[in-house]
Formats: sequence, C-alpha cells, structure tokens
Amino acid sequence: MSSFGNDTHVTPKMKIRLLDHQKVYFVSDFHLGTPDAESSRKREKKIINWLSDIEKDAAAVFFVGDIFDFWFEYDKVIPKGFVRFISKITAMREKGIPLFFFTGNHDLWMKDYFTSELDIPVFHHPQEMEINQKKFLVGHGDGLGPGDRKYKILKRFFTSKTCQWLFKWIHPDIGMAIAHRWSQNSRLTNDQKNEGEFKGKENEWLYQYCLEIEKKMHFDYYVFGHRHLPLNLSVSSEATYFNLGEWVHQCHYGEFDGWAFQLKSYNGYAIKSD
Repeated sequence: MSSFGNDTHVTPKMKIRLLDHQKVYFVSDFHLGTPDAESSRKREKKIINWLSDIEKDAAAVFFVGDIFDFWFEYDKVIPKGFVRFISKITAMREKGIPLFFFTGNHDLWMKDYFTSELDIPVFHHPQEMEINQKKFLVGHGDGLGPGDRKYKILKRFFTSKTCQWLFKWIHPDIGMAIAHRWSQNSRLTNDQKNEGEFKGKENEWLYQYCLEIEKKMHFDYYVFGHRHLPLNLSVSSEATYFNLGEWVHQCHYGEFDGWAFQLKSYNGYAIKSD
C-alpha cells in the first residue's frame, strides 16, 4: 500500500440520513483567486448562484478541496477577498445546512478558522461516510495513487510544522505573492502536460488508488477532486469512481439523492459513465 499513499479511510465513519426531498452535494476545485481578481469574482458569483439553487434541498454540501487557489491562516490574519462566498456559506450554516471542507494541494494550510468561526469541519484526509446505507470514500485526492512522487515529497515538506512556522514569519503581502506565483507556475506546467486529458484507466492514478482500496474494503462511491477532469468510471460491478472536475473553465458537481450518485454540470446535464 505504500506506493498508493497512507490515506485510506478514517473511523468512526460519518452517517447521513436523507429525507425524501433531500440531496447531498459534492464540489471541488473552485480555485478562487486565480488567474486574476476580475475572473475570480465572476466565478465567485456563479458559485453563489449555484449554492442558492441547491440550498432548498441540500441535506449537506461537501467542498472537496482547492476551494481557494491559496489559503494560509496566520495567527491573526486570513487572506483578503472571497467575502461574498464566505458570506454565503455563513448564511447557509445559519439556516442549519451542514457544510464540510476538505483541504486540497492549493489550500492545504487551512486550519481552524472555518471550524471556530462558522462551525464547518475541515478534513485533511479522505473520509469514510455512509449516506442512506451507501458507502462513500471522499477526499481531494492529491498525493494518492502510484505516481506523482515529486509532489508527495513536496507535500510532506509543506505539511510539516517547521515549514508552516517558517512561512508565517514572512510578511503576508510577500508570502501571498510568492504563493500565487508558485500556484500559477504549477498550473502552467500542468497545462503543458495536458493534465486535462483522460490518460486511460491504467494511467489515472486516482482510479488506480480506488482499485487498490476496493480490494481491501468496499465502497459504493469514490468521490475525489484534484484531477480537473469530470470522470465517471466503474471500479467494480458495485463501485464507481467519480472525479468532480473544476470550476475555472467548467462547472461540475456531484449530486446524491439517496439512491444514486450523478455527476452534473451547472446547466443540469449529467456526465455519462464509461
């Protein structure tokens, strides 16, 4: 299992029971803050519109990582911006809608701000859950699977207490500038590698991760982000891997109605399976 990373599942598992009209929503990779303030603001408004549309029947919403293109919580400071989005999720929490955040590779330095201020749990590893007796494994997906060894080494460094302690002593203006430059360069590199193209099942690392986990423990649905490509792939006759895509260029999300999981775009079309 070492080549597939250390993140498998956690216990005790979360359990959610839906009423007849309720649904659970999953979304990832908003990358708020990139590539510039104007386009990010437009995307933020679209996200808020989507949240307004789904809140009438949402039993819970899972934000599955890379919601922000960069996030770092100093002791007394959080990143500037995203006021409309934060205001929206605050209003949803005040209505009693459970919200859950997962960290991704771009916002892995989220700590306790959302938990302490908004009562939104923040998860740093994949979570096992049961929704209407269907078993889910949910996480962002970075660093999982057999490849990407360079990133796995970097992630081990970035998540170390030493690295975070050193970074917090950099003035926020300088620290944010460095982080955003790193993020943009990383995305350019990924674009050059055609990361938005399907690589075939044998080369899709998260899919291979799901196959490996399924050998040891069954899940009906594996739900991940990170890949920036909406995917609906059979892991077995009774298990399916979904990747939630992204919102920088497209707007995909997952919807579970208590019976079946669908991957949809914001215009309502379902993403067909393999």
